[in-house]
Amino acid sequence: MRRFPTTRPRRLRRTPALRAALRETRIDPAGLVLPLFVHAGIDAPAPVASLPGVLQHTPDSALEAARVAVGLGVRSVLLFGIPAAKDALGSSGWDPAGPVPTAIRVLRDGLGDQLVIWADVCQCEYTDHGHCGPLDPSGAVRNDDAVTGYVRDALAYADAGADLVAPSGMMDGQVAAIRAGLDAEGFAEVGIVAYASKFASAFYGPFRDAAGSALEGGDRAGHQLDPANRREARLELALDVAEGADIVMVKPALAYLDVLADARRSVDLPLAAYHVSGEYAMIHAAAQRGWLDGEQAMWEATVSIRRAGADLVVTYAATALAEAVAT
Repeated sequence: MRRFPTTRPRRLRRTPALRAALRETRIDPAGLVLPLFVHAGIDAPAPVASLPGVLQHTPDSALEAARVAVGLGVRSVLLFGIPAAKDALGSSGWDPAGPVPTAIRVLRDGLGDQLVIWADVCQCEYTDHGHCGPLDPSGAVRNDDAVTGYVRDALAYADAGADLVAPSGMMDGQVAAIRAGLDAEGFAEVGIVAYASKFASAFYGPFRDAAGSALEGGDRAGHQLDPANRREARLELALDVAEGADIVMVKPALAYLDVLADARRSVDLPLAAYHVSGEYAMIHAAAQRGWLDGEQAMWEATVSIRRAGADLVVTYAATALAEAVAT
């Protein structure tokens, strides 16, 4: 029987040690960002049924979660707030005693500069209708009024000690307005992570459970990107870069790896991607049914996001991934 010579690539895949030594794309815990939900109305951490392993936190339990993450090399957290009360404007978002400013102060006091604190800027968690800003009589978000709220949110978070504010509402002019507002109030050192290419996706469902931001009617398709539009995503990225974003983000990640790769080719700023709640939850759901190896699938999904060009990956699996890398 004829024997074909072993090829060079095959020789270099022969053992686990060889494969690990020659791996092209790696997961660095310092490049992972852990989302944390801080709920003003609870006294103890509460599990989120649709997001296995994810909790709604008190400020103190958020600190403990962040402390564990930092111990494993994860240096960044992204904070979302669930207020005790909501209104049509989302005014709890800029309350200095609200859940995010309170958590920022607790995290900063507990971990100092060991931790990079991101704060999400949007009104959907704070409005009683679940939309990303005040509504006009037709039920559409009033863009400029929403942006005014985002500036107030960003200032409250900067004053509490956030390193980065992350506007996620996809409103026109939001990055430029926040940059101007921060600079005018003496927070020039606070950076902006722009959700520059955020799509109107079906993969956000579990997040809305965790953040209490379910819609009371309508949708967000008027201001988030159509999932079919790749070229428009490049346009939105360019606009946020021009407005002064320090980091740009693609969201979701797995279903938009082509958009992420486009962004890597066109943007020299740090690039983030959000492995969103539905993408995370579907891996857990399949693993719970024994259909796949959950740990391996989560690693593979995250590697694909890094391979497509992301410098930073926002993922609910950040701590678990860091722990796996460490072992």
